[in-house]
Amino acid sequence: QAQLVESGGGSVQAGGSLRLSCVASGTRISLVCMGWFRQAPGKEREGVAGITTYGGSTYYADSVKGRFTISRDNAKNTLSLQMNSLKPEDTAMYYCAAIRCPVATMQPLGGWWGRGTQVTVSS
Repeated sequence: QAQLVESGGGSVQAGGSLRLSCVASGTRISLVCMGWFRQAPGKEREGVAGITTYGGSTYYADSVKGRFTISRDNAKNTLSLQMNSLKPEDTAMYYCAAIRCPVATMQPLGGWWGRGTQVTVSS
């Protein structure tokens, strides 16, 4: 059974950095475009960043552009999200998921989601 497991979340002060990882098992992520989403309490889920199958193209939401970097290592079956200059408004549960290509649509594919990792940024 295909699974995605996120890690790397935590609590940081504004201006700090975190690196999230998403490890896949049961299938190869090289077969699909991948993305990171987040959801804060009381808010709708937001597509944060997406990346094509071999990393040739990426998408970022305006709210994170210039601060977050999505990457993937297909050999390690891993998706990453480097988050710099974190802001309190970045506080949310972060999820990785398979998405449809082109990645700018940030449309989930096949319901393949991780359980999430919490990011909390204090001011």
